[in-house]
Parts: sequence; structure tokens; C-alpha cells
Amino acid sequence: MRRTVTTALFLAWPVSVWAADVPISSRVDAVTVFPQGAEVSRVAKVNLEKGMHTVVLSDVPADAVPGSIRVEGLATGKLEIGSVDSRRLMVPSTDLAVAASERRRIEDEIEILRDQRGTAEAQFQAAETQKLLINNLSQLPTRPAPAQGAERVEDWSQVLTTIATGSLEAQRNAIDAQVKMRALDRQIGDLEKKLAALSPSEQQRTEVRVHVEALAPLEADLVVRYQVPGASWSALYDARLQTGDKTNAPSLSMIRRAEIRQNSGENWDNAALTLSTTRPNASASIPELNSITVDFEAPPEPRPMAGAPAPTTAPMKRMAVPEAAMDGDQMAMAEAAPPEPVAVEARQAEAVVSPFQAVFAVPGRSGVPNTGEAKRVQLLTETIEPQLSIKTVPREDTNAYLYATIVLPAGTPMLAGPVSLFRDGTFVGTHALPLVSPGEKHELGFGADDLIRVKHALIEEKRGETGLISTSRTDVRLFKISVKNLHERAMKVTVLDQMPVSNNADIKVEATGGTTPTATNVDDKRGVVAWDLKVEPDDEEVVDFGYRVVWPSAKTITYR
Repeated sequence: MRRTVTTALFLAWPVSVWAADVPISSRVDAVTVFPQGAEVSRVAKVNLEKGMHTVVLSDVPADAVPGSIRVEGLATGKLEIGSVDSRRLMVPSTDLAVAASERRRIEDEIEILRDQRGTAEAQFQAAETQKLLINNLSQLPTRPAPAQGAERVEDWSQVLTTIATGSLEAQRNAIDAQVKMRALDRQIGDLEKKLAALSPSEQQRTEVRVHVEALAPLEADLVVRYQVPGASWSALYDARLQTGDKTNAPSLSMIRRAEIRQNSGENWDNAALTLSTTRPNASASIPELNSITVDFEAPPEPRPMAGAPAPTTAPMKRMAVPEAAMDGDQMAMAEAAPPEPVAVEARQAEAVVSPFQAVFAVPGRSGVPNTGEAKRVQLLTETIEPQLSIKTVPREDTNAYLYATIVLPAGTPMLAGPVSLFRDGTFVGTHALPLVSPGEKHELGFGADDLIRVKHALIEEKRGETGLISTSRTDVRLFKISVKNLHERAMKVTVLDQMPVSNNADIKVEATGGTTPTATNVDDKRGVVAWDLKVEPDDEEVVDFGYRVVWPSAKTITYR
């Protein structure tokens, strides 16, 4: 039976009572990643005798936030934690004993290869010597004839045969030796690189010293938790719209994904990953407001007369007063100002939603390298029933665009992130999704709809003057907008346009045309008007829209 390790304060214990250090190694077991930062959980096993001990862990990364380090765990007996200390120090990057053994093995292998290369080099030198002797043999016919009475005994056919076979054999031996030397040189070079990589090196780590007291011999599973700033996760989405037809309703699949990055100083290998929407590094409370006072501006100080000497020392004293008048807290705040902050079925994450955060547990165990490279995981897939509609701004673009309005169901909010848009299986573009809370509406655009035909025409444009005594100038314009539906079902269409807005009381703007806008000042933009239409299949709706501008004839207007 394992008991929970308890934490106690042993302030009265003298340092001399602590037993020798108990160094242990740990591994990353679980990581909770926040939008900025992460909390890492390391696990370690330790066997302790009865008494007081100092458990030392030297594999915590240097970037671990010292104030966030916590130690807890389970033990087979009563174990109390007195205090937890941490410090940064340089430690060997590898196990020295293992590295030394590997270095000896590589050095022995290099020595063997160098001996083999020496043999190959000797073979090459022998072949070169043989080639030199054969070359001397080929010079026999050019030598002076023997003295009178001497007999020539050379068998030239035998000499030529010896030269040919010997030269070929020597050349072959030289080439074989060169090939062996090149191969051996490459092997020796590779081993020397490995040997250089195993040279002793150090890296900065955080050493955690846990002072404990075991009331009996026991085995403990310790968990060390700490936060690191060099990690983050961001949301990204796939929105897949099936437009349906007159018998099948449209549907939208929203696939949530996450992109995880970390450069915390350690690899997260085979770890349980959890993604949280909490922002622990953000402010936990509202900013403080100070009083704002209003007073009359002080009169300027009198200037010295022309003949007066320039005040040189007084301004210097006044400049020195503010720095000297700063109290200790202000000086500390100035010095301690923090720096500026940095087609297979996919497995779904388990989402745990609370009123203030959402947590996604990534299924299985994953690895995230300490390189800053992105790792993508799928969180969950939601099916939402969208409301389809068409929007068009024919004054600027006669294309009609398909929109899907969604209402996020109860559950987890959608964090801001990019959305890849697919319409009936075809990629149509991307969209920047803002933060969307459950129950909130949001529109997604899915590209141009070629089955909605929009036309925009200027029917009338004329300028003139009115009045007999006080004349005014007028500018009249009339437009005709037609929308034709080639779908097999009725479509809701919103037509957007604009009319001028007067910035002067002498300029009057009147709306004309036979079709009254459904909405004015759309999205709080002055002059933007909209007509909401329901266009039946193979039917056409027409919007007559215009305006009349009147202003004094003595002045000139301009449209901006």
C-alpha cells in the first residue's frame, strides 16, 4: 500500500543532521501546455532507508521557473518532505561513464582501421616498385650491344610476355590498394566525428534538492512539477461544408486541431499531453486606476532680464532632485522592470470543460522535440447545422458569395486561429476565426456561388440646378440590381450597397428608388444599406436603388 507523501517544514533542523545526497534520475511523464508556457511533470523512483535524506535531481531544464517547482508523490511508508531547494548549475551533457566506454570502443576501432590502411598503403608502394622494375625491363632493347664475342641470350618473346603480365598485375594491385585506402579513410573520418561528438561537454540545468525524512525503509514515486516559458499551443481548424440539395439539409463539420511548439531545453518523449486554454502568465486581476485631476494651467515662469547671468547650477540641482527623491520601492521597481514577454480516422482528444477553461487530453502518448518545430494533433470534430445564405456587393463585385452561419453549441469555446475552408470536398480558401464562445453566432465565407447571377446597372445619372431665387445644384443617380437564382431550392440573398453621407448641413442626401432597404448603417457603417431577399428557384428579384444630392450652387462638392 502506497501512502501520499506529506510536506512539512523542518525549520529547526540543523544542517548537520542531513544524510548524504541521494542522486536520482527522472523522466518527463506528462505535460500541460498553455497558449503560452507549459507545466511539466517528471516522475522518479527512489529507495530510502530510515532517516533524513536529500534527494537530488539534476535533469530539470535550466528554463524551469524556480518559484513553480513542486514535489509530491506516493511512498510505501511514511515520508515527509521538509523543503525543496533549486539552483542552476553546469552538468555533463551525457553520462561520463557511458561516454568514456563508447570513446574507448571507437578509439579501438579507429586503431584497427588505421592498421588496415597501413597494410593497404604498403600494398600500393609494392605495386609502384613493381611498376618501376617492369619499366626498367622495358629499356633492355635500348641498351648498348654487348662486346664482340659475347652472346645475346635474351628471349624477347618471353621478355615481352613478362612485361605485359607484370605491368597489368602491378597496375591492378595499385588500384586495389587505392580503393581500400579511400574506403578506410572514409570510415576513419566518420568514427573521428563520432569521437568528437562524445567529447566531454556541459550544459546548464536546474538542480532540485528535496529534503525528506523517512520514518521507515521505503520506496517512493516522486512527481516533480515545474513551469517552463518556452512552449505554446495554438488552434487551427478545418471547416468542411456539405451544401446539400433540395432534399438534403446542409451540414458543417468543424475539425479542431492544435499546433504545439516547445523550446524549453528538454525533449518531451512518450509524454501524456494535455492542452489547456488557461493563460497562467496573463494578468490575474484588473489594472489599477489612479485619479485624474483637472486644473488651470500654471502661468509661465518669468524670464531673466537680458543682462542677468545664465543660471547654470540651479537647473542641474533641479534635475538631480527627482532621482535622489525616489524612494527604495520606486528604485526597485525601476531596476526590476520585467522584460517584454515570446482519409484515415483521427483519434479524438477528450475535452473537459469548466466554466472558466477547457482542457483537451491528447489520446495516447506523444513526443514533442526541443527544436521549436510544430507538432499537430487533432482534438475533436463537431457537426453543426449551418444556415446558408448569399451575400453580394454588386457595386464592387458582381459575384455572389456563399456564407454559412453557425451557432457554436454548448461546450468548449473556439480559440482564435486560421480556418481552412472546404465546400463539398474542395478547398476554397482560408479564414481568420476570432474567439467564439458557446451560443455565439459566426459567419464563414465559402467562396463564389456560380448559380447565383447578379447584375448591376446605372440607369440614370444627371446633374442640374433647381430654384428661381436661391438656386441649388442636384446630382441624381439611379441603379438597378438584379439577382437570379439557378439553384433547385430557394436561397436567402443579402444585397449590400452604399449611398453618400453628408458631412455638412448645407448638403442634403435623399434616398430614391422603389425598393426600401431592409437595414441601414449596416455594421455601424454610415451609408451602408442592405436588402434581404428570398429568391425562389429559377426566379429573379430586382432592387431599384438611388439617391439625390442637393447643395448650394455657389459651392462645389466632392465624393470621398
